[in-house]
Amino acid sequence: MTIVSDVIKRPTLILEPPSRWQPIDLREIWAFRDLLITLAIRDVKVRYKQTALGVAWVVLQPIVGALIFSFVFGRIAKLPSNGIPYFIFSYAGLTLWTAFSSTLTKSGSALVQGANMVSKVYFPRLILPLSTAFSTLIDFTVSLALLAVMMLVNHVHFTLALLLLPLWLVASQLLALGFGLWTGGMMVRYRDIVYVLPVVVQFLMYASPVAYSASNVPHHYKFIYYLNPLAGLLDAFRWSVFGTGWLGVPTTAYAVIASLVVFIAGAIAFRNMERGLADVI
Repeated sequence: MTIVSDVIKRPTLILEPPSRWQPIDLREIWAFRDLLITLAIRDVKVRYKQTALGVAWVVLQPIVGALIFSFVFGRIAKLPSNGIPYFIFSYAGLTLWTAFSSTLTKSGSALVQGANMVSKVYFPRLILPLSTAFSTLIDFTVSLALLAVMMLVNHVHFTLALLLLPLWLVASQLLALGFGLWTGGMMVRYRDIVYVLPVVVQFLMYASPVAYSASNVPHHYKFIYYLNPLAGLLDAFRWSVFGTGWLGVPTTAYAVIASLVVFIAGAIAFRNMERGLADVI
């Protein structure tokens, strides 16, 4: 007599803890892509909601900053600007710097601002800081368009170096997200970082060639100066925009590689801190 076992095979779901050394689970991010897009659009809408000037703030902030820098560094200190009108020179630096600082600040505070979501429903926490970069890219595009108009009016010629401009933008965003992911995870446990981060960002601006040219830095300090990846990225950005200035291949390569390393390290640190975020937020 043959006994036939009527066993129905069902798929088995195995839950395993994520690897501590895996920076980003791309499949999980892709599965929650609708949430990522929704949060990115929400960030754009909320940012300028109920503001009198609206999107005009995107260009007003760098314009006011460039006016101050051109007066202080151009008129009073009389620093060189590689043959470019100092206002346009400083505005170009502020364009990339604003994109960097905006992403760093917003991604660093994204978890604290989204505390209600983190504590109530599961989703990849990495989506919160990643979604902040979308509004930054929109602001950067608007500022860059105004920069192009300024260059045309002042007869500053465009060059083929513009083709490399997206590389410097991506590298600066990776650098900002890397620091933002680390500070964001730390901010959940230590709220003091909320007050420390703006101060550090302000100091970092003056430690980078935003309002002045890196050629003004004394030669014996340049090795230490270029340990800051933003120095190489800002030099490369201005070189792509104006086609003038010195593009140091070693410093630029270091800046791009350092930005990638910082992003990967920040993502790994964020993933390790992510395990207990909902318990302490």
